[in-house]
Amino acid sequence: MRIAVVGAGGVGGGYGAALAHAGADVTFIARGAHLAAMKDHGLKVESPRGDTHLVPTQATDDPRSVGPVDVVLFCVKLWDVESAGRQIKPLVGPDTAVIPLQNGIDASERLAPILGPRAVMGGVANISATIARPGVIRQTGTVLRMVFGELDGRRSPRAEAFAALCARAGIDGVLSTNILGELWMKFILLASNASLMAVTRLPIGKLRDDPDIAPLFTVAYQEVLDVGRARGVVLPDDAIERTLQFNRTVPPQLMASMAVDLLRGNRIELPWLSGKVVELGRQLGVPTPVHRLLYATLKPYTMGAPA
Repeated sequence: MRIAVVGAGGVGGGYGAALAHAGADVTFIARGAHLAAMKDHGLKVESPRGDTHLVPTQATDDPRSVGPVDVVLFCVKLWDVESAGRQIKPLVGPDTAVIPLQNGIDASERLAPILGPRAVMGGVANISATIARPGVIRQTGTVLRMVFGELDGRRSPRAEAFAALCARAGIDGVLSTNILGELWMKFILLASNASLMAVTRLPIGKLRDDPDIAPLFTVAYQEVLDVGRARGVVLPDDAIERTLQFNRTVPPQLMASMAVDLLRGNRIELPWLSGKVVELGRQLGVPTPVHRLLYATLKPYTMGAPA
């Protein structure tokens, strides 16, 4: 199976290396120093699951040199969705599956007008990893899970084939017939955790047991759940408890990628996380006071460290 990984950061690099190690024909679409390091020294993933070093690594900044593939793992930052979507058109053939693995809830609907609705699936990434230095990905914890599926709920042949490949690669690949619900379940967690970790500049272990901070997680999760249900998304009755339980089990040093970006002085995905909760809550008449406060507090850092 031919795979193109668009955006070879922590998410794309982690999944792509596992798929390549399992024998898939994987090409990374990257740029800058990270691309140069992959070309010169290969891609290395440092992980508690065991290190992987792909030498050589197939990597390029030109999708036209790759041509149509079977699956595109679309892992760029949320602000790059439209521009990257236009650039990857040469990767998309009649049966190509494009699986967005962004943090928010709207990447698929933003890509569909660019690539065509048939090409785009839905996807949820469960991996905590970042670029440690050019050419090197460092994973926190051992979770390597990906949920994906057709937006209309079909169990298509292309989705079944990719699920089988994930199994061979050691990825917990889940083919879902309710990918919209899965996206919102992650959104409940991530929109809240990312902003709380960013505003405190602290990892989850410093927050989840603090008697003054811990209740904020529950309230923030409930706000996202209420917005999702008001939008017509079917979510389980135990959504909050399941999300809290996940929080209890992750490594204490885990930091959401948005918090990592903020600490590095980089642009952050705030408008598509807490910002999106606030926007939809306003549209739907759902109160979101915690996310309004988180969004307002972090807004000055949206484009990076204020001058």
